[in-house]
Amino acid sequence: MGLSQMVFDQQEMVTMGRIGKLYGIKGWLKLISYTDPQDNILDFRVLFAKIGGRWQEIEMDQSKIHGKGLIAHFAGYDDPDEAKLLTGVELAIRTADLPALDPEDFYWHELEGMQVKTVSGQLLGTVEKMLETGANDVLVVQASEGSIDTRERLIPYLPDRVVMKVSRTQRCISVDWDPDYLA
Repeated sequence: MGLSQMVFDQQEMVTMGRIGKLYGIKGWLKLISYTDPQDNILDFRVLFAKIGGRWQEIEMDQSKIHGKGLIAHFAGYDDPDEAKLLTGVELAIRTADLPALDPEDFYWHELEGMQVKTVSGQLLGTVEKMLETGANDVLVVQASEGSIDTRERLIPYLPDRVVMKVSRTQRCISVDWDPDYLA
């Protein structure tokens, strides 16, 4: 059905979107993209589908922008009955396949799991996830072992104003943030 038997460790994957409902009678499907802009997912022809809890290679052989959304066809899924098996499936790529960024730019998945410390060295916790608010991205920081307290913090990702330094090698983010302020 178009899937290879290759399975990859989830640690080296980044989820790009998921497959939505059927579209038409030739096996096309709606795509829900997590990329910004949303059509960036169309740049990747070979994706990995999370089927049965495992990542398996799948080829997007056709795709296009349709209205305000996206639709795609996957090799080997040529009729609605076959394509319906893919609805709701997450799509990912290997992190190694992401385009390189400038040294001062980061992908969200790189920030997740990093420790967050104040500029004075107080540990606030680790980044659980990122939120997009429209005005700016937000670090959701959960208390972790060694944190100054057990509170969750929402810290705006504002480089040079709040986020003073991000170290990929130390897996740490330094913030100019009052530990008593929860936001």
